[in-house]
Amino acid sequence: MVNESAASSSPERVLDAGALRALAHPLRVKMYNILSQYGPQTASSLAQQLGESSGSTSYHLRALAKHDLIVECNGRGTGRERWWERPVGSVSFANRDAMTTPAGRAATQVVMGEFLRNRNEELMAFVGRGINAEPDEWHEATLISTSTTQLTAEQTRELGRRLMAIIDEVVAQNRTQTGEGVRAVTIRSDVFPLPDRGELQ
Repeated sequence: MVNESAASSSPERVLDAGALRALAHPLRVKMYNILSQYGPQTASSLAQQLGESSGSTSYHLRALAKHDLIVECNGRGTGRERWWERPVGSVSFANRDAMTTPAGRAATQVVMGEFLRNRNEELMAFVGRGINAEPDEWHEATLISTSTTQLTAEQTRELGRRLMAIIDEVVAQNRTQTGEGVRAVTIRSDVFPLPDRGELQ
C-alpha cells in the first residue's frame, strides 16, 4: 500500500479510478506533494516553485479539485488569487477495484511511480544538502535506516499498523506547529516483502 498520511480522525480515503486518473500526471503529483508538505498554496506560488506558468498550475489545480483531492481555503484569498489546500486525512493510492481495468492499472502505476520518484529525489537532495549545508542539529535529528528480518504477512501487517499509529499521533499533535526552529519534516516508513531467494537467480 502506498499512501500519503496527514493524520486525522477520519478514515483513510482510497482513491477511486476517477481520482487516480486526475492525479496521474507528473506535475499534478508534484503539486499535490507540495500542498501535502508545505500547506496552502496559490497557482502563482506553485508556478514559481515548479518553473511553470500560473495558467498551467491553475488548470491542474482545478483538475485536482474536481475530484476533491484538494479544496479551496475558506476565507483566504480573493477572486483573482485563490488559495488551495490538501484535505486532512490519509490517502491510499492502492485501489483493488481500479486495478481491474487497464486504465485503472495505468493510472495507478503513474501515480505510484511519480510519488516514489519524487520521494527518492527529495531524499537524494537532502543527502546532498546534508553533506554541505545542513546544521549539526539536523544531522543528529535525521534517521535514514534500513533493517531486514523474517516475518509472516500477519506480523508485517501488525508492524505497519504500529508504525502508522506512531506517525499519525505525531502528525496530529504537530500539524499546525509554528515557531523558531520548526521545519517541514517528511516521515517515511517502508515495510514490504523482498523477493524470494529463488527469484533473485
